[in-house]
Order: sequence, then structure tokens, then C-alpha cells
Amino acid sequence: MKKNVLSLALAVVIGTAVTASTPVEVVTKEVKTGESTVTWKGYKVTGSHYGIINLQSGSLSFEGDKLVGGEFVVDMQSLISQDLEGEYKGKLEGHLKSDDFFGVEKFPTSTLVFTEVKANGKNSYEVTGDLTIKGITKAVTFDVSVYGSKATATMKVDRSEYDVRYGSGSFFDNLGDKTIYDEFDLVVDLQF
Repeated sequence: MKKNVLSLALAVVIGTAVTASTPVEVVTKEVKTGESTVTWKGYKVTGSHYGIINLQSGSLSFEGDKLVGGEFVVDMQSLISQDLEGEYKGKLEGHLKSDDFFGVEKFPTSTLVFTEVKANGKNSYEVTGDLTIKGITKAVTFDVSVYGSKATATMKVDRSEYDVRYGSGSFFDNLGDKTIYDEFDLVVDLQF
């Protein structure tokens, strides 16, 4: 009897050790770029502008149902304004795509690669990633929520860190009501 109990206990310990050391497979899920949206909003002293920009590609990586990574490429040439129409819409979009802002001819894409993902609640994560705009890479931290086959994130980006200086009070004095704030918002809704 003692031998059977000892054998059973040994089997449970070995089984638990094998199970605990078996790695969980990382599964990468491609983002459906046509069904996902990235909305931007920039602020100036006299108001704001907003619009959308398209994902060129993207993926999220999971261990089981836990988010562990992600990579995204944004098509900077797709940047459009949604708050203006006609001539003013064209002027704003042209200016944002010019070298004064994002220089999309020379830098047609921007990227984000997750470097650290920490769970901070059910379906909620604090993500740190390398964001590259205009060939300059800086670390950013933001929150991501995942529900089923959808994920959402909101982040603030300081454009001055990426050499986007036009109208910035950080670089130019006496701009008055022509000042454009350095931080802009991105709201991301992903389908995968």
C-alpha cells in the first residue's frame, strides 16, 4: 500500500513538472487591415483636426489567450483629414504629408514593434513598444484591451521626438495662435 501511494505521489510530481515545463505555443494572428481603423487627432491653440490613416500590415501574438507581442506597419501616404472638405482638406493633407510634418515621400511607412507586454487586468495590458516615425525610433507606452477577435488602444505621441517641428512651441518662439501642440492622439481599433 505504501509503495502504491509513493508511486502515485511520484507520478503526480513528475506529471506536474512535465506540464509546468511544457511551453505554451505562441500564435500570431494577422490583423484584418481593411476592417481595422487608426484615427488621429492633432491639436492647436485655435482648435484641432482629425482623420484616419491605414494600416499596411499588422499582427498580434498570443500565448493561449494572453497577449505577448505585436508588430504594425502604417501607410503614411494614406493619411487623410475627416474634419475638413474641399480646398482646405487638400491643403491640410498635403501639408501633413510634406517635409514640414511627416515627409511621406521619403518615409512612406511608420512602424510599431511591441517590446514588452504586461497584463494589468482582465483583457487589459500595458504595452511598451518601439515606434518609428521619419526613421527615428523611440519607446512609447500605452494600454491595450483585447476582447475576442478585437483589440483597442489609445496612445499619445510627442511629434517633436520624431523631428516633426512645424509650428511647435518647443522649437519656435512667438507663434501665438499659430502654435500646434506637440502631442497628438492615436485611437486604434483592430480586428483579427
